[in-house]
Amino acid sequence: MYKFIEKLFTFLYPIYRKWGLGSNLASYLSLLLNIAILCLLAYAIYYVFRLVLVTVMMVIAQKTKTKFDDLLVTNKTAKYIAHLIPLLFIYKSVPIILERYEYWEGVFGKVVGIYIVILVLWIIRTIFNALRDYLKLKPRYSDKPIDSFIQVVMIALWMVGITVIISKLFDIDQKELLTILGAVSAVIILIFRDTILGFVSSVQVSINDMVRIGDWITMDKFGADGDVIEINLATVKVRNFDNTTTTIPTYSLSSDSFQNWRGMLNSDGRRIKRHILIKTSSIRFLEEAELNDLKKIHLISDYIDTRKLEIDKYNSNNKIDKSIAINGRNLTNLGLFRKYITEYLFNYPGLNRDMLMLCRQLQSTSHGVPLEVYAFSHDKRFENYEYIMSDIFDHIIASVGYFDLEIFETVSENDFKV
Repeated sequence: MYKFIEKLFTFLYPIYRKWGLGSNLASYLSLLLNIAILCLLAYAIYYVFRLVLVTVMMVIAQKTKTKFDDLLVTNKTAKYIAHLIPLLFIYKSVPIILERYEYWEGVFGKVVGIYIVILVLWIIRTIFNALRDYLKLKPRYSDKPIDSFIQVVMIALWMVGITVIISKLFDIDQKELLTILGAVSAVIILIFRDTILGFVSSVQVSINDMVRIGDWITMDKFGADGDVIEINLATVKVRNFDNTTTTIPTYSLSSDSFQNWRGMLNSDGRRIKRHILIKTSSIRFLEEAELNDLKKIHLISDYIDTRKLEIDKYNSNNKIDKSIAINGRNLTNLGLFRKYITEYLFNYPGLNRDMLMLCRQLQSTSHGVPLEVYAFSHDKRFENYEYIMSDIFDHIIASVGYFDLEIFETVSENDFKV
């Protein structure tokens, strides 16, 4: 190959000399014509190889089942390889064409060499991009931070490429250059601080399975509340539920606190934990006539009969003076209301009975007695979950009056209007 190139670009000068032209004129004329020939040949090589490589790649992509070659076509890998081949031809031809012009031979040789290094790195980048897109199509890797690992590899390759470029540009031995870079490593670490922190965090996130693409996370510090759509070396992108995008530094995932809802989404139910405030002054013991009326409520009629028999038996055996309601055992409107809510929850079709389900009384406050519902809905989708929770509390709030209870509300000026 080299002999062919040498013959191709050295035959003109002797011909011009035979025609009686001076050495300088013959040299310049042969140089101009050789440059024109080089440009034409380089373009022809590029055109042919681009046509062949792109066509072959597309044919292979159509006939194979794997998506990887399709992604190579999408990322234009064959096109960039077609650029590389004529560059190599130019790189070999420049020393021959500029043999009598040592200065320009060195300049153009360096420029072409640097361009080749950059183009090789760019070709590798397109291959890695195709690999990234291919792995994201696989369910096994779709939630892994592939971008972070590819970016780390590319940073390492770019550092090697920059080292080669500097050594070519300034004619420095690569070993000496590495020694110099080692001496200024502290400066390099300072410059790439975020990148290094991001890489370490990406490894931690991946190994500890802290966050996956598609996870719903909440991070109040950055105002993030939505699904993770991308994890790369420097940032984690979250698409919030209001369709805005929040960018979080990757290292913040290992240094700050955040909430990952994956466990809830993978579980058998989504928790409902909400309370109402019962006015303390409305809580009291129930009388016999009131119990008879409340027995009409289907969900607690059997419970009232059973509990009334137990309480009457206890009071009778212990000779309790029931002329005062506080003596002995009694049913309260709040206790019976709690039982009603519990039965209502167990009969509500949208809740998971196999998970914890209860209605409990919390510590009393200056605003009343909190009565909390703690249960899990079968449906974990946001809109359905909110509907189930609202439906339950619509019923609970509407039921309060049947037990002669009151819900605490802050007094407004309209309450004093007659």
